[in-house]
Amino acid sequence: MILFRYLTREVLVTMSAVAGILLLVIMGSRFIRYFSDAAEGDFPVNILGSLMVYHLPGFMELILPLSFFLGILLAYGQLYMNSEITVMVACGMSPKRLLKVTLLPASAVAIAVGVCSLWLTPAGALQTAAIIEEQESRLDVSVLAPGRFQEFGGGRTAYISGFNEDGSEMQDVLVHEQRNPSDDAEHDYVTRAESGYQETRMETGSRFLVLNNGERYGVTPGQRNVERLTFERYTLRLGLSRDRQELDSLEYATTLALWQNDNDRAQAQWQWRAGLPLMVFILAIMAQPLSRVNPRQGRFAKLLPAVFLYVAYLSLLLAAVDAVGSGAWSTTVGIWPVHGLFLTLGLLLIWHSQRKGMR
Repeated sequence: MILFRYLTREVLVTMSAVAGILLLVIMGSRFIRYFSDAAEGDFPVNILGSLMVYHLPGFMELILPLSFFLGILLAYGQLYMNSEITVMVACGMSPKRLLKVTLLPASAVAIAVGVCSLWLTPAGALQTAAIIEEQESRLDVSVLAPGRFQEFGGGRTAYISGFNEDGSEMQDVLVHEQRNPSDDAEHDYVTRAESGYQETRMETGSRFLVLNNGERYGVTPGQRNVERLTFERYTLRLGLSRDRQELDSLEYATTLALWQNDNDRAQAQWQWRAGLPLMVFILAIMAQPLSRVNPRQGRFAKLLPAVFLYVAYLSLLLAAVDAVGSGAWSTTVGIWPVHGLFLTLGLLLIWHSQRKGMR
């Protein structure tokens, strides 16, 4: 139990450090992309936190297997460097026993990956799609921020000073419509109004910006003639309502629904989700012999080949998922031969390591 606690602690601490770094990099990259979209007015900034939280399970289902794989390599590599495993072998620690010790924390990691891949990731993807779909189905001008000139589609730039108390109406609206040569428009138009709001007519799906009490100017760059129109109510068509996103995609379906669906893509998606927990055990089996290093080589001697091996494993899995989903590969065979191939490779590495001895 002392050795078990010691080895488990070393592996999990190293895994946590690696997972933290990978998560920081991946989430930072995704946050920058979302923040850029929010700055362009695609959706409000206040939903960024929710989007990142719902994406977290999808990140973790891929980060945890890799970080556990690297955690074993680095932790056991350090033990080889310090000759601690040599002492354990002298005290009766066999390769099979070390493998059993390794597979126990692998079980906990596999359960966490399974919870993410089978339940949390599709639920989070559904919530993310629902949030984005809700924002896209809202009024386009709802993303406008007071005190800024912002584009909101169709060559239009708007400025508003603020909203009323309930946020349903804009105050001091200025809209500039740039002339589109393809529409044979004669002027650029500048419209100023005391207030405005947007409405969608459900019978046609068209969106309109309704302005109250203002003036509309038609100007042509380089000419002095200006058309001026005073209005109490002016309706500006923005375009057709955006198509609502289909939220019944296989990516958002529950694992049980995928398992009961005979569609090739559904089966490929189900096998991908079910295979990720299995991937943790296979990586643990491969990591133990790969972590064995000569003290003169350093603990990072086999790290690069191991990473290449992981990339090959993941790439073959993704290729198999695409093949099953497209119908080029039988769903009965599925992606399981890829797991079997690397499981066999892991067992061969262990057999080779045992034959050479744990020195």
